[in-house]
Amino acid sequence: QVQLVESGGGLVQPGGSLRLSCAASGSIGSINAMGWYRQAPGKQRELVAVISSGGVTEYADAVKGRFTISRDNAENTVYVQMNSLKPEDTAVYYCYAGRWIDALLRRTNRAYWGQGTQVTVSS
Repeated sequence: QVQLVESGGGLVQPGGSLRLSCAASGSIGSINAMGWYRQAPGKQRELVAVISSGGVTEYADAVKGRFTISRDNAENTVYVQMNSLKPEDTAVYYCYAGRWIDALLRRTNRAYWGQGTQVTVSS
């Protein structure tokens, strides 16, 4: 089992920035990718960004150029810096941990999840 603890999130005005972080513990050896998904009301959970243990990244088209994912392997922590936030970025953001191939294929049946943190972009 892998436990994920998130921090960050909150209310920000359009054009603002937020940073989310997520620390993993437990059976770290069973995963080689960490990242973030989000789910807006009435919508399916979707991938935001993911990073492999080797530093390879994958982003949703909607966030490319605005969000940057990074990780600290020594601390088993992943971060996402979110800039130029838009109202459509409003969602619950979930930390993700799993296998890189699953992330690329958007398969989540073997994923580990954080508890979720609300991000609201509104004036």
